[in-house]
Amino acid sequence: MESVQKNIENRISRFKKGELIFPADFRGLGSTTAIKMALSRLTTKGKLRRLSHGIYYRPKMDALFGELYPNPEKVAQAVAQKEKVRIMPTGSEALHALGLTTQVPVRRIYLTDGENRQIKMGKTYIEFKHTTPKKMSYQGKLSSLIILALMEIGTESLSDEVLKKLKHLLLHENKSVLVKDLAMAPTRIYDFIIKLIAVGDDQMVKPDR
Repeated sequence: MESVQKNIENRISRFKKGELIFPADFRGLGSTTAIKMALSRLTTKGKLRRLSHGIYYRPKMDALFGELYPNPEKVAQAVAQKEKVRIMPTGSEALHALGLTTQVPVRRIYLTDGENRQIKMGKTYIEFKHTTPKKMSYQGKLSSLIILALMEIGTESLSDEVLKKLKHLLLHENKSVLVKDLAMAPTRIYDFIIKLIAVGDDQMVKPDR
């Protein structure tokens, strides 16, 4: 009968390079302790890389950049799925997700209804911050990101270009959903968005704060 490690190694070979791997992926192949020991040995052998506690991945090499880390956004989504929690990007990560900035955040912050957690990937940090059910209740695909981003970074230092893009995105949100999300937003964010939507594109200036 093949060992737990050998069975796990055979299964790992079917994962794509760079793909995330969790101990739960091998349930049924051995005890929890045996699985953890096998993953530890495979990491020592270079078959796996340990990203964080309970998170591994198959090494992926690039001819120019060398070994590559998994995509941070995919890591966050995969961890949330495995832990059966919800996450929502906030702050700079929300702006990046909306395409409002090309600058890749070094610290990617997600609100969650799960536990606080940090994952370090080279110079990049993924942080899950436990928050209130209210903040996890925003429904709009666009408005939720905008509201959470503005709550984190404020409204005072946004360029006219970003303001125009924000208005464009808000006007493409489902109206009924936008109304519901705005009803839950802090007063300062509500006022800011209402004034932003109302101002004409030919007179785009920062709304009164």
